Amino acid sequence: MAYQECINCGKKYEINEIVYFCKKCGDLLEIKYDYNAINKALSKSNWQKVPLSVWRYRDFMPVQDFSKIVSLNEGGTGFHTSKRLGKILGIRQLYVKNEGENPTGSFKDRGMTVGVTKAVELGVKSVICASTGNTSASLAAYAARAGLECAVLIPAGKIAYGKLSQAMIYGAKVIQVRGNFDESLEIVLKLSEKYKDIYLLNSINPFRIEGQKTLGFEICDQLNQKMPDRIVVPVGNAGNISAIWKGLKEYHRLGFLHKLPKMTGIQAAGSAPIVYAVKNGSDTVIPVTSPETVATAIRIGAPVSWKKALRAIRESNGTAEMVTDEEILNAQKLLAQTEGLFVEPASASSIAGLKKLIDQGDVDRDEHVVCVTTGHGLKDPDTAIKICKKPIEVKADIEAIEKILGLKKRNPLVNSEVIS
Repeated sequence: MAYQECINCGKKYEINEIVYFCKKCGDLLEIKYDYNAINKALSKSNWQKVPLSVWRYRDFMPVQDFSKIVSLNEGGTGFHTSKRLGKILGIRQLYVKNEGENPTGSFKDRGMTVGVTKAVELGVKSVICASTGNTSASLAAYAARAGLECAVLIPAGKIAYGKLSQAMIYGAKVIQVRGNFDESLEIVLKLSEKYKDIYLLNSINPFRIEGQKTLGFEICDQLNQKMPDRIVVPVGNAGNISAIWKGLKEYHRLGFLHKLPKMTGIQAAGSAPIVYAVKNGSDTVIPVTSPETVATAIRIGAPVSWKKALRAIRESNGTAEMVTDEEILNAQKLLAQTEGLFVEPASASSIAGLKKLIDQGDVDRDEHVVCVTTGHGLKDPDTAIKICKKPIEVKADIEAIEKILGLKKRNPLVNSEVIS
């Protein structure tokens, strides 16, 4: 029913073969299906009556033994109509798909539930990843749930404490590497190739993408099969925008939606190789050797899934844009203060990018747009505290509080009558 296929040369591999790159040309793999078999399975299933979650879509997954599913009830995240924010940005219909509502606080849980389930199905005992933070937190949680040994490599001194604390408390072996994410990823790739009993669960692993594609399924189902004109996604290692597009194309092929949205990728200005490739019309990306941005989750200079991301953007007639750290942090506060949604800086890049594209005239104000926010704000509370006004400290005195709140100018009798 399912198999692995190289995205470049088309070489096929068995679904249970542990392979991360094509042995013929060295490119990435993706999972392909017999769609007639999926249709047959769906005809016997009551999947559309199951509450929204990743495993509502189990018939779309490359898992053979559902008894081995490792889940923390991921997926089914909020889909927020954002009228106040949309009015400020000047767009007619805006939704925010908030992935920070997943169990460990990021979209990574979608991919990890499938990836770790596949690890259990394959009988491996150890899992590993390189991470800027969210992947390590998610893998550590799901490995703990499955009873697997877990190791994560993170850049030393460049990970938000909210994410680091998660990886540590879940019991992973956390290794801080004096280098950036790209260097850490190179190490875990070599380790997983050298030691076959260590299973790699970065987004290079195509089973991760299968879980993340359910984000696209959910957007479609939450809009009652009426697709938006555009989906705006933060881009780091580029697995998520690729996964969403894969899911939408599968839904389209199976007849669950009739039009496809424009995929729009947003990167931080200090880590924007995909944006440069899109703007220059290039078929390759030039890695950024020293990526820098306050949005640590997308601080990646050499995104592994760049080829899949370029394909998603171009096939969908979408685009890509970069935003500065200042634009990201302003968008983070704007989203929180207009819609009550607290997201980490990388998540807010989708809002910042949409604002920039609207201001430039690249997005029509009549478009229906979904912005994906990828992680919860408590992942990086230090940054939020730095950009907000400091708390006001006073003595425990009601008159001092009244003065700060400007209540001295009000008539308390009028107020009490209104309240009563």
